[in-house]
Amino acid sequence: MLPTETDYLRLSYRADLHLLIMRWTRAATSVEHRAGYQAALGLAQEHQAGHWLIDLRSRGLAELADLQWVLEDFRAEMRSTLPATTRRLAYLTTPFHADILRPRLTELARGGEANAQVQVFTEEMPAQQWLQSGQ
Repeated sequence: MLPTETDYLRLSYRADLHLLIMRWTRAATSVEHRAGYQAALGLAQEHQAGHWLIDLRSRGLAELADLQWVLEDFRAEMRSTLPATTRRLAYLTTPFHADILRPRLTELARGGEANAQVQVFTEEMPAQQWLQSGQ
């Protein structure tokens, strides 16, 4: 498992909110992208945290193949790793990237809601409120 901080990702867990936070600090390669999500899943398993705030504002969007991996393979793995929790992923991004990401999610995320719900936000407070409303 990755340490909780690398040059491309900071992971933390807020026990008061029962919330895992992934803050990407720069653009990531496909290998870093997948390693980051796996490290986050390890931390989430330790705390049984199914609600994640994923901050993409410093990173930008992942390649389509990596997004598809998250939506298909990773969400299924998340469900099997955290079966007793509700699973929600809140992507925090810039307005420009939100306009790109929302239609991609609509197109690629069909049928995966049982594994984890996914929403896109441009402000942190609404994202946290949505995550809290699902507990």
